[in-house]
Amino acid sequence: MTESAVAVSFLTDGGQPAERTATELTEFFQAAGKSLDIAIYDLHLDGPPAELVSQAVKAAAQRGVAIRLLYNVDFPNPIPVPPPPDPDTAFIAALGVPNRPVPGVPSLMHHKYVVRDAGEDTAAVWTGSTNWTNDSWTREENVILRVPSANLAAEYLRNFEELWSSGRVETSGKYELASVNATYEGSPVQARVLFSPGRGRRMAQLIAMRLGHARRRIRLCSPVITAGPVLGTLADMVKKHVDFKGVYDRTQMQEVVSQWVVDPHAAWKAPAFQSVTTGLPFASKVTTPYAPGSVHDYMHAKVTVVDDIVLTGSYNLSHSGEENAENLLELRSQPLADRLAGFVDAIYARYAGTDAGQ
Repeated sequence: MTESAVAVSFLTDGGQPAERTATELTEFFQAAGKSLDIAIYDLHLDGPPAELVSQAVKAAAQRGVAIRLLYNVDFPNPIPVPPPPDPDTAFIAALGVPNRPVPGVPSLMHHKYVVRDAGEDTAAVWTGSTNWTNDSWTREENVILRVPSANLAAEYLRNFEELWSSGRVETSGKYELASVNATYEGSPVQARVLFSPGRGRRMAQLIAMRLGHARRRIRLCSPVITAGPVLGTLADMVKKHVDFKGVYDRTQMQEVVSQWVVDPHAAWKAPAFQSVTTGLPFASKVTTPYAPGSVHDYMHAKVTVVDDIVLTGSYNLSHSGEENAENLLELRSQPLADRLAGFVDAIYARYAGTDAGQ
């Protein structure tokens, strides 16, 4: 059944089976009549979720839907932040659809989106923070958004075509979409999207500007917080009286801080981060350090809520993210902002009291 309004799903550590997300993805594919263009950082499924996704892709192809799939191929960093993907190339090949790896060197193809039926009445975008892995769907905090919009789908398709035709991250995303309209629970939603690296600096500056102009509330989830404009603005927020809650991945940030202390260009960031996370109500999730074969239980959601504005997508609040292929969706809607803020509140409550500043 074709969706006519924005839909949102939340994932938490241990909160749902992987089959739930696989079924939602299958339903999104089943509504396709013309095309599915998939850009996914990491795709590594097994068991029933793998079977559900495989059957949905093959069924769509058999009924004439044109399907293309982009994925990232990376190399392990000395300190893997973010952790490198492990795409199952045999599974991807077995889908039997055109696919193309994008080298994550030096910048990642970090998208997690699907463009459905661009130019058709069934046009929609699936996006958010969620990779397609069993751990992503069962052990991580994540957000999935489905946005029905012909104009939004056209813009995501424009980004996809750049990556598909060039196979390069650094030339993509030098534009942004003017505001388009959607609905959520019967209320209007204004939406626009920015892509990096073309608008990477603009993405960080936009989030920082929204934070700096907050009047009522801020809710923030990001695995890491390293973007200079965002970190500097948060430092200023310590002196303001705005309803604030934030969550980050403590294990990944400890790895980042260890890099900062030996980098003279980033030396200011370690004390700034310490000041921010002790001066503002932050919670942090202690996660399993990356190792080949280890569980991936990261605090992986990327959400900023400022008053009635939501900023979410694949973009971590990181300096390196400005150079990656990322998408940041800005949505203006009080009901939607309330829903995302409630999600952050629940994560905060779960991980609060863990000495976040350490």
